[in-house]
Amino acid sequence: MKDHGVDATSQTANIRPDLIRKKRDGGQLSDDEIKAFIQAVKEKTIQDSQTGAMLMAICLNGMVSAEIKALTREMMSSGEVMEWPDEWKDFMVDKHSTGGVGDKVSLVLAPALAACGCKVPMISGRGLAHTGGTLDKLESIPGFKVEQSREQVKRILDSVGCCIVGQTETLVPADRVLYALRDITSTVDSLPLVTGSIISKKGAESLSALVLDVKFGRAAICKDFESATELAQMLVEAGNGLGIRTAAVLSGMNSTIGRCVGNSVEVIESLETLKGNGPDDLMELVTTQGGLLLVMTGLVSDLSEGRKQISEAVVGGAALSKFQAMMEAQGVNSDTAQLLCSTNADYYSVLRKAKHQLELKAPADGIVLEIDGLALAQVLHRLGAGRSKAGEPVNHSVGAVLLVSIGQRVTKGDPWLRLHYEDLALTPDQRNHLESALTVGADKKIQTQQKHTLVEKILPEKYQ
Repeated sequence: MKDHGVDATSQTANIRPDLIRKKRDGGQLSDDEIKAFIQAVKEKTIQDSQTGAMLMAICLNGMVSAEIKALTREMMSSGEVMEWPDEWKDFMVDKHSTGGVGDKVSLVLAPALAACGCKVPMISGRGLAHTGGTLDKLESIPGFKVEQSREQVKRILDSVGCCIVGQTETLVPADRVLYALRDITSTVDSLPLVTGSIISKKGAESLSALVLDVKFGRAAICKDFESATELAQMLVEAGNGLGIRTAAVLSGMNSTIGRCVGNSVEVIESLETLKGNGPDDLMELVTTQGGLLLVMTGLVSDLSEGRKQISEAVVGGAALSKFQAMMEAQGVNSDTAQLLCSTNADYYSVLRKAKHQLELKAPADGIVLEIDGLALAQVLHRLGAGRSKAGEPVNHSVGAVLLVSIGQRVTKGDPWLRLHYEDLALTPDQRNHLESALTVGADKKIQTQQKHTLVEKILPEKYQ
């Protein structure tokens, strides 16, 4: 048998079993061995069973930093790597969130960054399980086209400064294969594989700076701060390894972001935020992530100034103008875009409204101690707001609007949630699940109407 490191890249029939065995037994794969594996995945010269075995070996034994760097680089290089005009290269930025409930940050952040002089080729995803997808939200706007060619993306960036699009077939094709197999081999939560998947796609965008929103809590992939920190450090190191200035924001994800969850209702809340009426927690995430990107591109000297500029772009209306221009550039009728961005817009004259609304009432007097975002998202998912398998349709009109905030004092019988649903009515079990999401009580530690902050930490700490 040949030495593990010899001729690893010349294997074209399929991958050598001894590479899988090496990882299974806890060995470290060389750069050439990782290149051979990804090449075989891309060229479909490896059996799915072998790919699954390698994924499981990585999941069980982990990867050292050098392996993660090589994996990320080879995945990025498996397809097209985008190229930009020289005058843009220092200002190409994007963000990625590990997923949450009511996470509409991208819809506000992309146009705010464009208003501050950045170019934002935001490649986003669709929702799966309880986590909503940015593309699904935007597609609730009639005419919005998330599929754009490379040349169309360049034209939109040139004229507007930002676009939000789906992943093309030619971008990181190896990830598309691995992602599907991770789903059926229970290796989705492997941190090296998560890192390779996220950073390879951002690397293929040829970014100068990237910010990662790594969430922790009940409604997040990472259930605790420690595991979120481990993932954040891995992501930052991998991003920097590709030459992208990378930072991470660790933020809590127990409740919801903002007050709206669902596709159409989140678009409405995003538009209201762009009109200066955004909730504090959403604005905290937008200004922190945007501020970090302005620091990393050199447009501002520190995070405080970066937050200020992003806030001014949102509150002052510059970001709203960019969002309107982006909608029109991505297929939305100009009259429709103008109506949505107008003061006191009649949103439901454009967006689809659910047939039914139901208000849930507070069960007792007291202070709102907790709102379980995961429970809320799970019920909405079953009512049609989300999908269980890739490719399934979603109902854009299904959603929920919170009528109370954590720390707010309520009286028994006060409405706390407005549910938007279609013909699929709530089952008794779903109603119980929703009602259990609200915790009302007396807690002296919680100040009534306290400011609810989400950002726990920023990495690297020099940006804190």
